[in-house]
Amino acid sequence: MNYFVIVDVTLREGIADPEGATIERALPALGFSGVHDVKAGKSFRMNIEADSQGAALEKATSLAERLLSNPVIEDARARLGEVHAQ
Repeated sequence: MNYFVIVDVTLREGIADPEGATIERALPALGFSGVHDVKAGKSFRMNIEADSQGAALEKATSLAERLLSNPVIEDARARLGEVHAQ
């Protein structure tokens, strides 16, 4: 069976996030107030063939830890996504 999976990769707590800080500093000039603690990250979307949802998430998590993220400074979280018609 095919499962649509989303993997979100973010910096670990305590790791400097210069991209997020730059975005946060620019927001007031664009008219956005009251926005704080902006964090930048990466998102990957994929279809995974597996026997169950759990197996698909396990495969995505392993893939994220070995290829999509740097586990020393980043956290990766896999979740099932909704397939949208195109």
